Amino acid sequence: MFSFLDTKYKRKSAALTSLIMSLLLVAIFFVGMTYLDPPEEYGIAVNFGTSNVGMGNVQPTEPIKSAIEEKSSIEEQQEVEEIVESETVESETETFEEVATQNNEEAIAIKKKEDAKKKADELVRKVQLEKDRIEKEKQAAIAKQKAEEEAKRKKLDALIGGVSNSDGTATGGEGNDNQPGDKGNINGDPNASGYYGNGGGGGNGDYNLGNRKPLSRPKPNYICNEEGLVVVSIEVDVNGRVIKATAGVKGSTNTAQCLLSQAKEAALKTKWSADPKAPSKQVGTIKYKFSLSQ
Repeated sequence: MFSFLDTKYKRKSAALTSLIMSLLLVAIFFVGMTYLDPPEEYGIAVNFGTSNVGMGNVQPTEPIKSAIEEKSSIEEQQEVEEIVESETVESETETFEEVATQNNEEAIAIKKKEDAKKKADELVRKVQLEKDRIEKEKQAAIAKQKAEEEAKRKKLDALIGGVSNSDGTATGGEGNDNQPGDKGNINGDPNASGYYGNGGGGGNGDYNLGNRKPLSRPKPNYICNEEGLVVVSIEVDVNGRVIKATAGVKGSTNTAQCLLSQAKEAALKTKWSADPKAPSKQVGTIKYKFSLSQ
């Protein structure tokens, strides 16, 4: 009858399926699904109230008027506190940043000054070392030249038995011409460094410094074949020390460098009487007369 129930197993399956379906239909009609009207509400019940905070055990049934005002006041106070706290934090942050920036700038400036001072000190040290080196080389060269001249002079004395054209009995010689002989004047001072004049010494002085008197009057060395008047302008402190000398000012009749240098040197070595009431730089003059016929 039904081609799909052509086997024993298919017929058992169909019968079993029909039975199960019948049972399900009976269960639906007699058991069914129940529901509530109105439907039951699910969730957690919330207490009636008019604010986020409260206290006490009496439950009001109507909104409390003061609750809104209290809430508004509390919220406003909280907002004011937050604003004040924010402004305070910002102010402290700005102050800290300003102090930190200022301290940093001062530290940088101090560091730059220290570096500049170190560089300057190092440069001065190098310059001084170079000056010392040049001075040592110069002194060494002078000493070497003097030693060579002395060796030549001794060798020449040994060969000719003394200086030629000399009527004396002493040997050796002295002078600045690199030639045998004893340069100077027969009436001169053996300890004098000048070679010119007739033995009286050059540079008679005329001293002028107000009421103050010269305590020591060294004469200038006579080192060249020149003569004339050299006027030296001087500045003297209250202790009587010459702190500045300018040779060859107005009134000088000979400004040969060999006379000016020796006049200035003698003026600087001059010592005057002390005067606490005198100016810190009292100006005066010293006149030196150089003559080949002295």
